[in-house]
Amino acid sequence: MTYLLWKALHIVFMVSWFAALFYLPRLYVYHAMAQENDEQQAIARFVVMERKLYIIGHIGMGLMLIFGALLLWQGAWSMYSHMGWLHAKLTLVLLLMGYWIYCGRLNKAFARGKNRHSHVFYRWFNELPVLFLIVIVLLATFKPF
Repeated sequence: MTYLLWKALHIVFMVSWFAALFYLPRLYVYHAMAQENDEQQAIARFVVMERKLYIIGHIGMGLMLIFGALLLWQGAWSMYSHMGWLHAKLTLVLLLMGYWIYCGRLNKAFARGKNRHSHVFYRWFNELPVLFLIVIVLLATFKPF
């Protein structure tokens, strides 16, 4: 019962983190467009929204990691540690955490008015979490290797 509760909470907080992962780079698209048009009021609003969303995303990520670690400790590690899919999934999660940290650096650059990328860059940058999500879910569902 405890294992299933932790698994459910792990999924809930994964979803909340991914919501932030999907929305934060979308804000960058709009922010970059506002910079190109010198819309100062919109720029100030985006800085606040990005900072708050980054904090909320950290909460989702942190709780997802805690419940994921509890799942591993409760028995998932002993069941699956010899299988490559788990190592691949954990590697992808680490890479996604790197992406999230890079988003924090982008937040700071936007807040200082030092953004160096166009809205087109951020449109492509916004698609990366989708690819990670697809592969991670497929690995966790099918456990292919």
